[in-house]
Amino acid sequence: MDTPTPPRAAAVLATVGAAVAKGCRGLAWYFGGVLGADAYRKYLEHHGQAHPGEEPLTERAYWREAMDRQDRNPQGRCC
Repeated sequence: MDTPTPPRAAAVLATVGAAVAKGCRGLAWYFGGVLGADAYRKYLEHHGQAHPGEEPLTERAYWREAMDRQDRNPQGRCC
């Protein structure tokens, strides 16, 4: 017969689980920033402040322009 987990142990497990989940979210945020996953969001924020009233590029057009810009001006990157 299974014995129930004591309340204190369950609370400790919940706390540890929450800490691990928070750490995983932090790592995902960090690597997303390093890899440029948030670049379009940053572009939209900048565009809204610097060019109010102008239509921003679509996400697809933004990434196409970003790749073209890297091809025209290659800098330190792995590939």
